[in-house]
Amino acid sequence: MINAVLVFNNAGQPRLTKFYTQLETSVQQRLISEIFHLVSTRAPGSCNFLPLPPLLSSQSTSHTPHSPSTPHNDVPSLVTYRHYATLYFIIISTSTESPLALIDLIQVYVEALDRLFENVCELDLIFNFETLHATLSEMIVGGVVIETHLDRVVEGVRAQGRVAKRPVNESRSGLGNLAMGSNFAWAGR
Repeated sequence: MINAVLVFNNAGQPRLTKFYTQLETSVQQRLISEIFHLVSTRAPGSCNFLPLPPLLSSQSTSHTPHSPSTPHNDVPSLVTYRHYATLYFIIISTSTESPLALIDLIQVYVEALDRLFENVCELDLIFNFETLHATLSEMIVGGVVIETHLDRVVEGVRAQGRVAKRPVNESRSGLGNLAMGSNFAWAGR
């Protein structure tokens, strides 16, 4: 399961923070700064996988009663990241997720944003944050990856944009113009 998706710029300013597991706001803020420090200080040729900082590991295990002999795979344990130009894309996940699949997921996410913005840059993410969230929502729901096909993700986000731009009182064929209730067909009329 994916516990969080984070996007930072090189200065450590969050551009996206999406948590799929509940954490207190103070813990989220400390975690965000701790993870940024970890990934930003790594050498460019380093591995893109890190163990989770103790801050979140201890938070998650304190709420989950289990016996020492029972392994728990739903506890956040891995940080996977990629650094593109001025942005870090980070996924916090459990041990049940494949780290290589998460690297691929980040790649698909970045390519989808690149197609949607036609050569994406950090300013696109700042001024069009709803597209950033819509793209992520096409790929991940409740911490579970539901779509990784690039064309489907892009088309899903574009379809959401078309639906949002449709006029509210748009008349439908066969219903005529019924003024305020033109979008509804009433039974018995």
